[in-house]
Amino acid sequence: MHPSEAEVLLRRALAVPRAASSDFDLDPGLPRPTGRELRPAAVLLAVDLAGAEAQVILTKRSAHLRHHPGQIALPGGKLDGTEDAAAAALREAHEEVGLPSGQVEVLGTYGPHETVTAFSVTAVLALIRTPFVARPEAGEVAEVFFVPLSHLVRLDNFRIEGRRWQGRHRRYWVVPFGPYYIWGATARLLRGLAERMETVRD
Repeated sequence: MHPSEAEVLLRRALAVPRAASSDFDLDPGLPRPTGRELRPAAVLLAVDLAGAEAQVILTKRSAHLRHHPGQIALPGGKLDGTEDAAAAALREAHEEVGLPSGQVEVLGTYGPHETVTAFSVTAVLALIRTPFVARPEAGEVAEVFFVPLSHLVRLDNFRIEGRRWQGRHRRYWVVPFGPYYIWGATARLLRGLAERMETVRD
C-alpha cells in the first residue's frame, strides 16, 4: 500500500467505532474470569511511511524471556505511574527497538483488548515519516522486522486456530507472514485495525 493512501485510510479508520475485544471472544462457552483487576498496558502500532510501501514494525521476543518467549509482538508494555497509553507505547518502543519518540506522529488509540493474562491493552496507532534504523534491546528483543501494512489489513489473511491451554481448548486469531507466526493478542489487535480499514476502503 502506498504511504499516502495508507495515511488517509488510517486516519479514517480510527474514526470507526468498534467494541472492545478480548482473548475470550472466540470461546463464548468457556467460563470467563470474574472479579479480576486488569492491568493497563499499551502497544505501538507504528506504520513506517518512509519507504515505497507502508510497513508495520513488529518484534520477536527473546527465547529466554520468562513471559511469551519467542513470540511476535508489537512494541509495548505496562503503563508506569501516571503515564497514558501513548506515553507508555512510545517509551517502550524507544527501549525495545530504539525508535525515537520525536520521529513518531501519534494518530490516536483504539481498543482496549483484554488478555487471558489480565492485561487491558490499548493500541496506539502512529506514523513514522523519516527513515528509521532499528536497535533491538539486548536480552529482550531477538529481532525487529517489518510487515507490509497491506498484508495486515486484509481480513482474509487472518484465520482462527486453537490449542489446549490450562486444560481447555482455546481458539485465537493468527495472521502468519513468511516465517513469522503472529498470533494471540497481537493478531487480534492487528485484526481490529483490519476491520476498521475494511469499512473505510472504497
